[in-house]
Amino acid sequence: MIIQSLGVVSYEEALALQNRLADEVGAGGDDHLLLLEHPHTYTLGTSAKAEHLLMSADERERRGVSVYHVDRGGDITYHGFGQLVGYPILKLGRGTDGLRADVVRYVRDLERVIINTLAEYDVIAYPIPGLTGVWVNTPQGEQKIAAIGVRVNVRGVTKHGFALNVNTDLRYFDGIIPCGIRDKGVTSLAVQLGAAVDLADVIARISGQFRAVFENRL
Repeated sequence: MIIQSLGVVSYEEALALQNRLADEVGAGGDDHLLLLEHPHTYTLGTSAKAEHLLMSADERERRGVSVYHVDRGGDITYHGFGQLVGYPILKLGRGTDGLRADVVRYVRDLERVIINTLAEYDVIAYPIPGLTGVWVNTPQGEQKIAAIGVRVNVRGVTKHGFALNVNTDLRYFDGIIPCGIRDKGVTSLAVQLGAAVDLADVIARISGQFRAVFENRL
């Protein structure tokens, strides 16, 4: 498995790289994990509703926020500076119940990678049945700290992935209804720890947890 830390990459450039690597992996190439940040971007998945994008076009232009309609599952989310985005490009094997069951397990494994990484910072995180992503308890109630949205192509190769809020400016989430969920908020690792976090340290830790979960499985 090849893990690359790419710094800040535009969404369009990262998507093109994912598509190229997905073709290579589908043809027998090495699995990849891309770790990066995006400039301010809203992405709408295949089940997104237009009304969940609250920020006006004029305001988006003023603040430099791009919008993309993408082929991952899920609703609308935000990507931006200080958020660690992970794009695994992996060839999944079929589970005992076929590809669909394997995709469910894949998403659960991504959640586990993030939960295990946060545990290294003594932050207790967990999944919520019926929802996708990783959550923490806060004085304001349950809040999402990491979003997950994936696509698996006909060859069983994954695209898109996860977004972990590390030092993210959470005010940009006010411009959307994150993941279409109205009754739960959004938080970050920095908010949970009460201080900014070294993103390079998070990259190192999440890389180790990703290898621990996926290299044995794949």
